Amino acid sequence: MSQLEFFGRGLPYLKSVDYPGVLITIEGTDGVGRTTQMLLLREWLEVQGFGVVETGWTRSPLIGRTITEAKAGRTLNRFTYSLLYAADFADRLEKEIIPALRSGFVVLADRYVFTAFGRDVVRGCDRQWVRDLFGFAPKPHLVIYLKTDVATLIRRGIARGTVDFFEAGMDLALGDDPYDSFKQYQTLLIREYNNMSQEFGFQSINARMKPERIHDRLRMIVSEFFARRKLLNWQGKSDDRAEPAPLPRRPVPEPNSVASQAVPQG
Repeated sequence: MSQLEFFGRGLPYLKSVDYPGVLITIEGTDGVGRTTQMLLLREWLEVQGFGVVETGWTRSPLIGRTITEAKAGRTLNRFTYSLLYAADFADRLEKEIIPALRSGFVVLADRYVFTAFGRDVVRGCDRQWVRDLFGFAPKPHLVIYLKTDVATLIRRGIARGTVDFFEAGMDLALGDDPYDSFKQYQTLLIREYNNMSQEFGFQSINARMKPERIHDRLRMIVSEFFARRKLLNWQGKSDDRAEPAPLPRRPVPEPNSVASQAVPQG
């Protein structure tokens, strides 16, 4: 177990108590392969016997659709977007993340508040204002940062054939050409991520490697982390040849509990 720590004052009704669950987040800018690695990591953890709950940026049933519609309209300012993202995160925190941690699940977050820390600052929001806004967020136990460079992102963007309006920072009027704007915006965003990596102690992985090599490295980082928490007897190998130690059984939430509703179906 470990005690929850918060970026700010935390939630007024939530005491900083020990929770048996683990919160792991995968961070990185657009196009680094987070979704692929989230899927692979979840499958591996479930094979090891852990119960896993997955959550992601703008996936709140309450707010997610509103954010999608707002971005399509392109009429809101940067502060309003920040407030919407904070509301989305707050809903998922209360209904998914906290109940799952209480029940002993491993919570995998595809992006966390660091995404807001980086994006909002690049868009001109005051750094301290953004961090105060998300001060109710608990700090993850482990942050894995898929680190890459702008040149790699540009190649992947060209391969996709399209550049998303907001991924290119077109709302910032950095330039009329989408690819030039993408380069400038992602350069600023990567700089913020690199600074946060030093500040918050991210575990960095070179996202320019092949997906299978990234996954091997990711598994090694997670295994070392679990070994320190005495959840997994890791033998220093990324393959499965070492004899595994007994693992905690997947916790089963009580019927009709919030945690049981938080587990993704299918």
